[in-house]
Amino acid sequence: MSLLSKWRLPSITSSVFSPAGLGSVRTATKRAGGTVRNGGGSPGKRLGVKKFSDQYVEPGNIIVRQRGTQFHPGQHVKIGRDHTIYATVPGYVRFYKEKWMRGERKFVGVVLNRGEKLPRDETTLGRSRYFGLVNLNALAPSGAIPATA
Repeated sequence: MSLLSKWRLPSITSSVFSPAGLGSVRTATKRAGGTVRNGGGSPGKRLGVKKFSDQYVEPGNIIVRQRGTQFHPGQHVKIGRDHTIYATVPGYVRFYKEKWMRGERKFVGVVLNRGEKLPRDETTLGRSRYFGLVNLNALAPSGAIPATA
């Protein structure tokens, strides 16, 4: 009586003495591939200026997508959590520079009328405000009084 049959280990006996068990070498089914130095990468994030100077924008239109603040928010624009600058009023985009500490900063703003320039001289021109109201007198035909309900 053999030692293996006495202990009743059929799983060991079948794996050890099978042709694919002890003594066989498994060969590769694919060739070994090398490494790629600068492979892959990620797709571009489509950053940059989306609306250029003197282009018309509506509230919510994205003007600049950026990482960090290359452009700072000026008049009638706000900056998002990812530094995206967007318009808050309808108007025309203006880019300008201002002295900031020892250098200059680039700003983006929106003006309400096409001919205006930024930065705005508030002492002579007053503040630029947008209330979102419609002038009904300009829409009515001349000489007619607009009806009020």
